[in-house]
Amino acid sequence: MDEQTEELRDLFVETTGEETVTADQSEDRGDLGDAVSAEEAETRIRELVGRMRERYAFQSGFDDGELVQVVTGFYADEDDAEIADALGTDAESVLRARLDLHLVRERDREAPLPMDELRELIVDDVALEERADRLDADVETVERYSRVIDAERRATRANHRFTDEFAELLTDADLRDSHAADARESGLEEAAEDIETNTQL
Repeated sequence: MDEQTEELRDLFVETTGEETVTADQSEDRGDLGDAVSAEEAETRIRELVGRMRERYAFQSGFDDGELVQVVTGFYADEDDAEIADALGTDAESVLRARLDLHLVRERDREAPLPMDELRELIVDDVALEERADRLDADVETVERYSRVIDAERRATRANHRFTDEFAELLTDADLRDSHAADARESGLEEAAEDIETNTQL
């Protein structure tokens, strides 16, 4: 091997503690093998959605395929309007679908009423109209934030199992399959640039 290749190999050994590039590449392939592809993730998310539909009374009229899009859009940091545009529906329908799936955003909790008090009323099984009277709020607003609390309670009772699985699947599919190769390539490019700079010096 030439001098530059030897320097690249030496840098690799110093960085990884491995004697050969082949061993490290094999390990990387093993790590990626444990991840799921985007197609596998979508299939497994659809299965989770189906299990949730069997277990809970969904309020949205979305089919399983549309609910999968809601999940993937949520974890892609798309807002409800963006997800709605992709589905050809409105943001309120997406909100209902999200809450069916236990997907609560931080801003969902930003209510013009005391959420702790509303939660206590829900736990005490107080009727919707009475909740509105006690909180001096309109029924529509109380109903909206009651749905948020109901979604959080369902998620808690399920030990956040569904949302955790959604997140894990999409993290594996998006980060590992899409970005891991780029990260390794970038790291090798930086190492090669360092060697080239040192060689020039």
